Amino acid sequence: MADWTIALLDAAGAKSAHLIGHSMGSLIALDAAARHPDRVTALSLIGTAATMTVGPDLLTAAEADDQAAVDMVSIWGLGYAAELGGSLAPGLWMHGSAQATLKRCPPGVLFSDLSACNAYQDALASAARIKVPTTFILGERDMMTPAKAGKALAAAIPHAKTIVLPGAGHMMMAERPDALLAALKG
Repeated sequence: MADWTIALLDAAGAKSAHLIGHSMGSLIALDAAARHPDRVTALSLIGTAATMTVGPDLLTAAEADDQAAVDMVSIWGLGYAAELGGSLAPGLWMHGSAQATLKRCPPGVLFSDLSACNAYQDALASAARIKVPTTFILGERDMMTPAKAGKALAAAIPHAKTIVLPGAGHMMMAERPDALLAALKG
């Protein structure tokens, strides 16, 4: 997927780019920057960790395209406030929106993505090769990629900047969109 990202830059005619990735996408961005340092100008890694271990119950449910996988990801992916309503847009229910989004995935996609996260073990080695400005944006209440794990990965990149969004879970784009955008612009 890192090579595909660079191929996308080629197809777009871009010589280089600031790569931004969330969760699995953060590992793809990190790997792309480590393997193609001349193509990446900066990194913003959101909801990330060096290892993204996925529990066997979640993998089994995802492989079977069982509703339980959707339930687990949506419950673990959102912070406490999101479960109570917490949306900046009145009338929107973040938990329901997360479930609806996950249900739209074609069969096998969630399992494939979770398996890839579970199997990837090169984050620390890739981080050691990063020379570009890197910002880590982590959710204080992230149960999927805990802030502590993200900070450990950030420590492997000299001069990395870490921002922790108070109260946010893993789905910061929905929970704290303005704070996330400010952190990205930061």
